[in-house]
Amino acid sequence: MQIAPLWDYPQHLAEVAQAHLQAFGGLSPDWRLDQAQAELASHGRGDRIPTTWLALEGEQWLGSVSLLANDDERIDQYRPWLASLYVRPQARAAGIGAALVRHGVQAAAALKVPRLHLYCQDALVPYYARLGWQPLDRLALGPLQVVVMAIAPGAVDV
Repeated sequence: MQIAPLWDYPQHLAEVAQAHLQAFGGLSPDWRLDQAQAELASHGRGDRIPTTWLALEGEQWLGSVSLLANDDERIDQYRPWLASLYVRPQARAAGIGAALVRHGVQAAAALKVPRLHLYCQDALVPYYARLGWQPLDRLALGPLQVVVMAIAPGAVDV
């Protein structure tokens, strides 16, 4: 498996956007496929925020993760974000999500990000905690109660 910027694999853009819309669209009901595609197409090669990376096996994409300046305007007091961690159903439980998270944290460290954030539901807090993330806040985000978690990218050995 390799992890590479989506920028280098534009043939996967439409499919990744569709997967993100299906997985995360409930948080923003007005979000459309064309918007998801435009957002992902604007992401860079890994040397800036925003960037999206793909986990790949050959030419097949297995999952994705993004670094974003702001993941949701309703919680813009925290930034930047590790966001949109997605692993395709057939590739789950193989360590791909953890590899993508570690890659995002390493990229944030290279970009000199002092503190990186993510949000998740309670059930995923232990997963991210095993990867070095600490709970920071609990808040309502639309219909969901979420936990905001943080990590200091330069201070962890990932």
